[in-house]
Amino acid sequence: MWYLLPSVFLGWSLGANDAANVFGPTVASGLIPHKPAMIFGSLFVILGAVVGGSKCLMNVSGITTGLVLDSALAVLSAALTVTIMTLLKFPVSTSQAVFGGIVGTNILRFGFENVNWSPMWKFVVVWVLTPTGAAVISFFLYKFLAIVFRRIKSVQLQDRFITVGSWLVGFYGCYALGANNVANVTGALVGSLLSVSEAALIGGLCIGLGMISFSKGVIATVGKGIIALDHFSGMVAVLAHSITVWIYSLVGIPVSSSQAIVGAVIGLGYARGAKLSNPRTILNIVLAWVATPVIAGLISYILCLGVKSWF
Repeated sequence: MWYLLPSVFLGWSLGANDAANVFGPTVASGLIPHKPAMIFGSLFVILGAVVGGSKCLMNVSGITTGLVLDSALAVLSAALTVTIMTLLKFPVSTSQAVFGGIVGTNILRFGFENVNWSPMWKFVVVWVLTPTGAAVISFFLYKFLAIVFRRIKSVQLQDRFITVGSWLVGFYGCYALGANNVANVTGALVGSLLSVSEAALIGGLCIGLGMISFSKGVIATVGKGIIALDHFSGMVAVLAHSITVWIYSLVGIPVSSSQAIVGAVIGLGYARGAKLSNPRTILNIVLAWVATPVIAGLISYILCLGVKSWF
């Protein structure tokens, strides 16, 4: 059970940080209340993890050392990194944190030259494809849905369309988040400690707990700190993010939900002809993305080295 505690910690941190990626624009704009969104959204996270999380779980387990102690230390280092970034109110990549933690343990156990890097490159490639792909999807999605929305003549029907649509899109985003990012929480323990079904359920529950208990700060950063969004635009941004994350869930590669929503918000801003409200925020977020795997890898290496010397 001690080996499982880092995953519980990471799942909580992920939920606290990544809830903003699903409900940030709509909650920050005041369209959807925070507490109900987190409570109902957490249920869809669990559903997504249990129903659609197996492919990503297996892929993450395939790049670990295979030792349960190493996996637990890698997850612990990722959890510490994500928690630090959450306290700083940066929407970071949990996928990158877990990857960095796993790489740190691999380097210590096998040496840099003997690490099998080939299966890891696909994870690195999607770090670039995720925000750019989300931006493209968001850009064209906004252009299309704006045409449809303008054909609704009644203001009351427009309001209802946005409200209902935002809830549905949020639930879809939570489902995609659970299916994709549960691998970041418990994927490293699959095979060495947990079965796929156990990992999916435990990971989903931990993410949901983080969403409910500690998500307000990052929601404000994502929802207001990049581009000021109206209710309709916020709904489209979350939909583009959710489609992006869900596509990678089907492929079986865990990606950054944070990168997806930031890319979606930026792409939507260009579609509307809006300027970035705070370019410095974007720069800080990107720097946090770059630092996340490095910090997690260093922490993981140090923890693993300490445990190895102790025993």
